Amino acid sequence: MQKSLIAVLIASAVVSLNAQAADLLDVYKQALANDAVFASARASAAVGREKVPQGRSLLLPTVGANGAIVKNDTDVSPWNEGALGTLPNGTTGIIPGGGSNLRTNEYTLSLVQPLFRWANWQTYQQSKLLQAVSEAQFAQAQQDLITRVAQAYFDVLAAEDTLESTRAQKTATTEQLASAKRNFEVGTQTITDTHEAQAAYDLVVAQEFAAVNDLEVKRTALQAIIGTAPSALAPLKPGVALASPEPALIDPWVSSAESQNYGVVAAQLALESAKRDISRNRAGHYPTLDLVANSTHRKVNGQTNSSGTTQNNAIGVQWNIPIFNGFAVTSRVRESIALEDKARNDLETTRRNAAQFARQAYLGVNSGLAQVKALEAAEVSSTSALESNKLGYQVGVRINIDVLNAQRQLYSTRRDLSRARYDTIVNGLRLKAAAGSLREDDLIPVNNLLQK
Repeated sequence: MQKSLIAVLIASAVVSLNAQAADLLDVYKQALANDAVFASARASAAVGREKVPQGRSLLLPTVGANGAIVKNDTDVSPWNEGALGTLPNGTTGIIPGGGSNLRTNEYTLSLVQPLFRWANWQTYQQSKLLQAVSEAQFAQAQQDLITRVAQAYFDVLAAEDTLESTRAQKTATTEQLASAKRNFEVGTQTITDTHEAQAAYDLVVAQEFAAVNDLEVKRTALQAIIGTAPSALAPLKPGVALASPEPALIDPWVSSAESQNYGVVAAQLALESAKRDISRNRAGHYPTLDLVANSTHRKVNGQTNSSGTTQNNAIGVQWNIPIFNGFAVTSRVRESIALEDKARNDLETTRRNAAQFARQAYLGVNSGLAQVKALEAAEVSSTSALESNKLGYQVGVRINIDVLNAQRQLYSTRRDLSRARYDTIVNGLRLKAAAGSLREDDLIPVNNLLQK
């Protein structure tokens, strides 16, 4: 029952192994089309691009038209005919008999062109900064997508390596258990060896369950990014050589992160926008000047002295000087000054974080390269140690637990080696992202490390 359950879990985990393997670029293209986080960032960038047209509109003329059609019926009683009273046009005179039927058709075309509105000008300048902020945030989202895809991709490979290593260890432990049982039956070894081999077998079976579950979790995480269940993924080439960071010094990376990181760029633009906001709010104390022009057409039909068509055209300037508004402008200025101070501190925080991320990624790459080199040597040593222990077990100078420990050490070293390689590759991408230089083309050399 236990073996059949394991077989089902393994089959579900590697169901796509017969399909053509997808490499990192294939997965990234899927993420570009289907990742919801990136799609949201793309929509936000489109929103930001509309800020400039909206800000520019405050400097352009406003043209509008309005009008009305009114029908006015007035009935005059016979007993009031010829009497002195108020006529329909509002004047006093002799009321004619029979009443009146008036129809008025009037429309006005108006234009307002701002000549001096300092708040509108500052809003327009702000709109450029806000658009630039959205573009920087979108570039940051593109870099985040690259690192998220790479991380999820290599997490799946690491989980597959762990499962493969666990299965290989299980096979070796099974053979060791069978050998211990045979030796006990012929009386060359004690029951203790059999119990040790059985305990090792039970442990690796439990580890296999955990490895299968972890692989499914990692595949699900990748699926959340690309939108579909991932197919088989191309693994790293055996014995692949990883490149060191270029430049090899940490200071250029940190300096680049402090100035070119997209988070820092967005924070700098946000600070400039906050400064513009102070000037925009102070404009509440400034006068405004507009050019105004309008044309009114009025046509009246009916029995009245105002019947006929009237055309009126006017043009001029209109000014307004604010005197007192309940200290609202002063309060908004104080608010914007505080927001500017907040933006300045946010910029400093973002700059420090970017520098810290760059340092961590740089150290992670160099540490990873050193670990890979050490683990490669450890793999060779562990392989030799296992062979020596197997030979010593056969001739009686080593006991069963020595072989089991050597097996465990070898497979643990292989698992750690593959994990170190993946972490080093991802840290290299994160280092470029922290410095603001990560591009889609940077995936090509990483993709070349994979088996096609």
